[in-house]
Amino acid sequence: MESCINVEKEIEKVLTKFGAFNDHVGRTLTELIEYVQGIQKEFNEAPMTNEVSAAQALILTQCAKRVKDVVASMATEHRDLHGTVSKVGKAIDKNFVADFASTSNEEVFQGPENVKLLNQVISEHFLRQGMLDIAEELIKETGLQMEQQKREPFSELNRILDALKRRDLEPALAWAQTNRSKLIEQSSSLEFRLHRLHFIELLQQGVFKQDEAITYARKNFQHLANQHEKDIQVLMGCLLYLKQGVQNSPYSYLLDPIHWAEICDIFTRDACALLGLSVDSPLAVCTNAGCIALPALLNIKQVMQQRLVTGVWNTRDELPIEIDLGRKCHFHSIFACPILRQQSSENNPPMRLVCGHVISRDALHKLANGSKLKCPYCPVEQNPSDAKLIHF
Repeated sequence: MESCINVEKEIEKVLTKFGAFNDHVGRTLTELIEYVQGIQKEFNEAPMTNEVSAAQALILTQCAKRVKDVVASMATEHRDLHGTVSKVGKAIDKNFVADFASTSNEEVFQGPENVKLLNQVISEHFLRQGMLDIAEELIKETGLQMEQQKREPFSELNRILDALKRRDLEPALAWAQTNRSKLIEQSSSLEFRLHRLHFIELLQQGVFKQDEAITYARKNFQHLANQHEKDIQVLMGCLLYLKQGVQNSPYSYLLDPIHWAEICDIFTRDACALLGLSVDSPLAVCTNAGCIALPALLNIKQVMQQRLVTGVWNTRDELPIEIDLGRKCHFHSIFACPILRQQSSENNPPMRLVCGHVISRDALHKLANGSKLKCPYCPVEQNPSDAKLIHF
């Protein structure tokens, strides 16, 4: 945090100088333009002659010299800004370590199978982002065998999302109606929200669309009445305010643009759930998790070097410290041994005792006395070999 504050101070200096330079240049140029326009006005009002008088020549010489001096002064001040900007780069180099080699494991990406998996993850990320041309080119150059049926869902999702961003509901409604039974199974409100947005669009056009809005409601809200009865009642209440405008009624909150942003998120979540995909790209999740964890790993690396205990982190398959990446990166249950207060790992997995209590393998070995083991939570005695490895 201290490193960020130090860099921020240098950035503030740059912004302050740029702001002052911008104000000064603006005032100076304005004064110079007014000065030149004043001279031009005097020349226009003077009698027209073929020759320039000595006084006029002197005025022009002074004007040219003033313009030249102003330009030179501004160029000098602008050059001075370069030094201030360069200090930001020096502050970043001084406060942040650029050597990430000690926190990475290049062997993970070695081998044809690992390279293939990495290219596949990157290709799927491009497909998710709608960068179809880039994804197709990467698949072609890397020789990936990705079936067309695996690519089509991404193309369809991006096409529908683009339409929703343009406030075109037709593609999304067609998709929701086609997958209605599956969406009902996962208790999705997507179809109702799409119909609600279309209904509100009709209401915004006033009394001229009243009959069309009522017809639309009868046709599309009937099968949704059981799940969204109260919401439909609210929509029907909007009909009472068509003359004065829904925007001037107690239901004006229905016109908030946030509903259009929400429908994009809801469609993405429900569509990914229906297709068995994660909402966020796995590549984006890994990259974000790495960005969060990297500062802590660099700090622990420096501490280990200062205390001459670099050998403690002898394997890169397991982090030397626990790093909380936030709830967004919690994808599965994490078991911590209640005896040793350590998080389970491949080398120290959770073990289920005969009595049903679970402890780590290291705790099991420490509590075992030959062929006898007494559960630390209940008086049941058992053989340590009877403990079963469990997976969360």
